[in-house]
Amino acid sequence: MPDYAAPDNATDTTATDAAEGGRPTEVTAAGIARLAGVGRAAVSNWRRRHADFPKPVGGTETSPAFALRDIEQWLRDQGKLAEVPLRERVWQQLVGHPAGAVAALRQAGAVLLLVRDRPSAWQQLRAATDDAELTGVLPAVLDSVLAARLGAEHPVRGLTREALAPSAALARAAGELAAVDGADRAYAFLLGRHLDANPRQYTLTPPGPAALMAELASLAGPLHTVLDPACGAGGLLTAAQERAAKDAADPAGAPVTLHGQEADPDLAALSALRLALDVPGAQVRVRAADTLRADAFPQLAADAVLVHPPFNERNWGHDELAYDPRWEYGFPARTESELAWVQHALARLREGGTAVLLMPPAVASRRSGRRIRADLLRRGALRAVIALPAGAAPPNGVPLHLWVLRKPGSGAPPTPRLLVVDTADLSAGQAAGRDKPDWQTVHATAVDAWQAFDRDGDLDEVPGVRRSLAAIDLLDDDVDLAPARHLPPPAAAGGPAELARVRDRLTATLARTTELTPRPKPGDTLPDVAGAARWPLTTVGELARSGALVLRSGGAGTAPAEGAPAVLTDHDVIAGGAPSGSLPEAPASGPAEEPVLVRAGDVVVPVLGGGAVARVVDDATAGAALGRNLTLLRPDPAAVDPWFLAGFLRGTANNRQASSYASTATRLDVRRLQLPRLPLAEQRRYGRRFSDLATFEEALRLASRLGEQLVRGLYDGLTDGSVSPD
Repeated sequence: MPDYAAPDNATDTTATDAAEGGRPTEVTAAGIARLAGVGRAAVSNWRRRHADFPKPVGGTETSPAFALRDIEQWLRDQGKLAEVPLRERVWQQLVGHPAGAVAALRQAGAVLLLVRDRPSAWQQLRAATDDAELTGVLPAVLDSVLAARLGAEHPVRGLTREALAPSAALARAAGELAAVDGADRAYAFLLGRHLDANPRQYTLTPPGPAALMAELASLAGPLHTVLDPACGAGGLLTAAQERAAKDAADPAGAPVTLHGQEADPDLAALSALRLALDVPGAQVRVRAADTLRADAFPQLAADAVLVHPPFNERNWGHDELAYDPRWEYGFPARTESELAWVQHALARLREGGTAVLLMPPAVASRRSGRRIRADLLRRGALRAVIALPAGAAPPNGVPLHLWVLRKPGSGAPPTPRLLVVDTADLSAGQAAGRDKPDWQTVHATAVDAWQAFDRDGDLDEVPGVRRSLAAIDLLDDDVDLAPARHLPPPAAAGGPAELARVRDRLTATLARTTELTPRPKPGDTLPDVAGAARWPLTTVGELARSGALVLRSGGAGTAPAEGAPAVLTDHDVIAGGAPSGSLPEAPASGPAEEPVLVRAGDVVVPVLGGGAVARVVDDATAGAALGRNLTLLRPDPAAVDPWFLAGFLRGTANNRQASSYASTATRLDVRRLQLPRLPLAEQRRYGRRFSDLATFEEALRLASRLGEQLVRGLYDGLTDGSVSPD
């Protein structure tokens, strides 16, 4: 969802009551902070220090709400606010609406659709000087626009005269925002910020898996009709439309019909408005109802079905739906709601159509579903199971699966086969690392495997990554379809030849480690320990105040649209590894936030964990973003040597005196770390020794990794027969 800044002259500077004589639009402390461009702590200070700060008009004692117009006026009087940005004004009116943010978002979306589809009608309406006149006419006009765009049974309900009575200011502001940003971008901003503000309320399909699912479905042919029977906020249907436009020779002339169903009426309405505004060339039909109990599209024969179903749902209709004709492959057990969704998807496909479902991994192996899995295999309906990395989609700690199904028809293969792909370990060593899957690699691996398998009916095996299996070989007592069970890792890490190379590298590294082993040099030591106590000391905080170094904290920053840097995490610093993290995506409600980028010569220190660690950034690491729980020290090379700085920061006693201890963690106050005041030449003499120690430490790490690789490879080789015991 893109974000665009409103021009300086795009806003009225006075907030309006939600309705004439009604309660005013309210704003929380977080909203005030956003209006003024400060942190929440600053708002708390204003409340304590300024007797004229507006009093709360609602909320609770711990989370008070204030009248937006009073806050705007106070900020303006204090010189803390020149004007309220238009986007912010619309958002504050939306969240402070008497009927709640969701109802206000539904109303604003309907107005934006009116502005986009019938601009002349909107111009006539907005000319009305009386708010009651505007809200009195709006219901009939909005219902006409919604019915024309979404069908008579659309889910955007409740736009009555009474419901719209407090919404005149919101409607006018939404129209202004549409004039500046466009109706689609205005709604994308409002919906995106609402979803960002309520992450626990909605389970969304991230853009990466959504795009992959849409492309897998599109490889069989053009997507003219697409269904998502659990459409949520419409992410999968949006991805399907984008895929169809990419595949079409003329994207503007690529007609597509999007069908969606969602049990939550509010979410169904928001999804319908999103799709209607995002994809003006598509026919959109979204219904609010429980899909399994009350299917809204019983006669549909779609080209593709994309669905991220609810997981582990017991109350899915097991008792009421025992004789439903959709259970062509077997009646799902009460604990197998996901297999009910699988069969619903197949029932709504045309012959030869493709369904892609995002599934929890347990569905591939639970014994209660083995008979349905077996029948799906026998009849050639289940064509591929693709394991995704953990973190691909909520719940982020579980490596989810994609099931690719094809509705059997006259072209079904005589001897069905199943493609299994495991992308769970493809991010190892990549820039995406632990925090986020490397979607470029995952996407390419899954698409390449499915495209070759679907075209040829078979494909070459890549050990540990992909394999084609005869369905009959899977029809045992368990019918376990988990890819990891059928994709053993490559034999002995590449076989005896690779093990020999690892052994040679280990031997050379151990020899180098012996050469690098530091030996005390009498000429470099102080005459006695008491000499150290005579050094004049300073602290990192004092050096920062004097300008000898700059302190920066990590963790801030979001990924730009292109060219996002890797993130140096606290784990990378402690383990001495390359940057392995990734920046979070920028929220739909705002632009990307600039991260702190490290430079060669910076010193990076972890602040949690209690270990004495400091790392000097080299050329290979320079340009990475600074991760959470890290502090960067950027010394002035004319005043402080970076290796001298890092070496003294690692002293055990130094870390102990600068640390604070909680019940479960130790936190380092970097500003309290001490180092001696020495001339630059003497700093560099110490710095050379500290640099030698760091080189020795890295050699030890490499020897440890190679030793573990050799031992693991020999165990694997001896047990799989690729290495002889003699």
